Amino acid sequence: MKNKVKELLEQVEKFTSESIERVEEFRIKMLGKKGEITQLFEDFKTFTAEQKRETGKDLNELKTKTLDKINEFKDLLANTQAQTNNTFDMTMPATNEPLGSRHPISIMKNKIIDIFKRLGYTIAEGPEIEDDWHVFSALNFPPEHPARDMQDTFFIETNPDILLRTHTSSIQVRAMEQTKPPIRIICPGRVFRNEAISARSHCIFHQIEGLYIDENVSFADMKQTLLYFAQEMFGKDTQIRLRPSYFPFTEPSAEMDVSCKICGGKGCNICKGTGWLEIMGCGMVDPNVLENNGIDSKKYTGFAFGMGIERTSMLKWQTKDLRLYFENDIRFLRQFSAVV
Repeated sequence: MKNKVKELLEQVEKFTSESIERVEEFRIKMLGKKGEITQLFEDFKTFTAEQKRETGKDLNELKTKTLDKINEFKDLLANTQAQTNNTFDMTMPATNEPLGSRHPISIMKNKIIDIFKRLGYTIAEGPEIEDDWHVFSALNFPPEHPARDMQDTFFIETNPDILLRTHTSSIQVRAMEQTKPPIRIICPGRVFRNEAISARSHCIFHQIEGLYIDENVSFADMKQTLLYFAQEMFGKDTQIRLRPSYFPFTEPSAEMDVSCKICGGKGCNICKGTGWLEIMGCGMVDPNVLENNGIDSKKYTGFAFGMGIERTSMLKWQTKDLRLYFENDIRFLRQFSAVV
């Protein structure tokens, strides 16, 4: 028995393999139902107590070393095979990832800015958290004036004089305070109003307002400027009309409509049968506003206008729901990947 154990132990120590199959064959040979070590344990049952004491330790040691050898090669070969299967071929061409694009609001904002830049306008910016003077008082909104109710405002609770701006006209005020005429600026930015969110309105939206102040600026200058913008944005055959309106900071004031591109001015459900679509408010800067900001209203005149970027985008791209611009649904945004 001892010689047989010694012989098998030498076989175990010399064993080597380069395949999982060869390791399995060795396991069956040694430890299978008819394996050599299994047979030794069967013979061991017939030994006397003294013989068992002499060979039992050696037999257990043989079985343990055999199992260790088999498990060692199984682990080694399994890791080698896994590394082979996961080998990365550096010569393979890369997978092309789809490129992103600008958000449609950014696309429209840049398009509007580009049009007015051709007319000599520069960009002005200002803070989103403003004070009452720059948002209301300087723009001819006296305290308790009912015109303040036209815009449902978010005030800062700890300081009612501080608020989220309701329009980018506050940037115009800062420009008039800091710059002497002539002034020719556009003011893009995000604004906030406490309104119910729906397909046509949102509590957060984007505006671009414009201001031109110089000597002898007339209503006709404003009309020609806005006609140029409308035709550059919506097409050369676009017509505009100006309807009388009211804003505290302009006098006279007007709402500007553009001819409906869907029906060609004949009337459809988009324009509610009128053939026109409202796009912006405008008017001549009220002399009180000029004086509030240190500009001589007897020497200078000017006009101002303002439009919502979402509103213009909805007209340009025939979007039915304003909320789509805020939901960041990739299916919606992908439609603008080719728009520049």
